[in-house]
Amino acid sequence: MKAYKGFNKDMTCRSFKYAEGETYKTDKAKVCECGFHACKHPLDVLGFYSPNNSVYHEVEVGGKIDEGDEQKIAATQIKIGARLTIAGLVKAAIDFTMSHIKPEAKSNEDFGAASATGDNGAASATGYNGAASAENKTAIAVAWGVEGRAKGVIGAHIVVSEWKWKDDKYVLLGAKMAKIDGKKYKADTWYVLKNGKIVEVEE
Repeated sequence: MKAYKGFNKDMTCRSFKYAEGETYKTDKAKVCECGFHACKHPLDVLGFYSPNNSVYHEVEVGGKIDEGDEQKIAATQIKIGARLTIAGLVKAAIDFTMSHIKPEAKSNEDFGAASATGDNGAASATGYNGAASAENKTAIAVAWGVEGRAKGVIGAHIVVSEWKWKDDKYVLLGAKMAKIDGKKYKADTWYVLKNGKIVEVEE
């Protein structure tokens, strides 16, 4: 089974050191207790490993697999695949979602807007000042462009990124994902990533 895993920058996870291309095996697997942990949805890894201090890899898990958690799975076997950038994770997330359902919207133009309304919908706005919204609790809105913004209903997820102009080009500083819970992150409210924090858009 294809999955995704985050590591510290030295490729350690809970003090165990991994290496790309290697396969590891153990006897038991139970989510949050034992085995090799990974995420089925690419962006879920951001909830466990911050982009500023981590690296991410595609992995192949096998053997006995415990899928008893919404975000994590545990397996008795794992093979460490290629490293993924944040952009690669977002692309993998969009591919993952769209492989399960009909894609709803995509915007790559400046000031573009995209909206995902159906179950497991994915909206991606990659152009300058683009806007993406998730209008279903199982949808995800990805604002990947410079000064991009995202919003969603309760239960939906948003991904926002931060860029800096340097050496005559925009450089990605980082990206973060959040679940719209109605408390820390409000429904139907535009958010951006600023100074490494997800904040409301100042109108």
